[in-house]
Amino acid sequence: MANLIVVCGPQAVGKMTVAEALRDKLRYHMMMNHDSIELSDRIFGFGTPAQKALNSAIRENVFALAVRHNVDLIFTFVCAFDEPEDVQYLKNLEAQFTESGGQFYFVELSASLEARLARNETPHRMERKPSKRNTEWSRRDILETAKRYRLNTDAGETLFRHHLKIDNTDLSPDEVRDRVIAAFGLRPNEKDEKEYRFGV
Repeated sequence: MANLIVVCGPQAVGKMTVAEALRDKLRYHMMMNHDSIELSDRIFGFGTPAQKALNSAIRENVFALAVRHNVDLIFTFVCAFDEPEDVQYLKNLEAQFTESGGQFYFVELSASLEARLARNETPHRMERKPSKRNTEWSRRDILETAKRYRLNTDAGETLFRHHLKIDNTDLSPDEVRDRVIAAFGLRPNEKDEKEYRFGV
């Protein structure tokens, strides 16, 4: 049985750092949304049909392999909640993991626009996400998508059985991690660091 934790929210809300904090505490494996994006961009170019196809194929195979090999996984994702296909994508992930006997946990982060714009330019973000190093473009993208899409659920809206909403404007990644673990009653896996964390 494999569990999936999806850490969701708008760009630069802190998904990656929260996911890393969860990974290190729970000893889960982790795939950022940008892992597949950066690779497929590098090969086929941003936004091309081939890039989109490769991005999807990478993710589909990672999820399938996690289920097949009982690998607990954390995945970061940006969802436009007013786009039915985005919500259905998450619903399909929930079904994929729960139907195999695992659990699906949905962590939704929100933060003020000011906090997100500041986080957009942190050194860690620049290091881990090469496509965000054009900060003028990424800042504009944050502002434009905030107007165009609903990137957080509405107050009182719950989409999943295990759905936790956290405003992390003034919280550290470790504080968010601890809230997630307590809310869902999660327990760490017994794994050596080299088994779940790349580069160790």
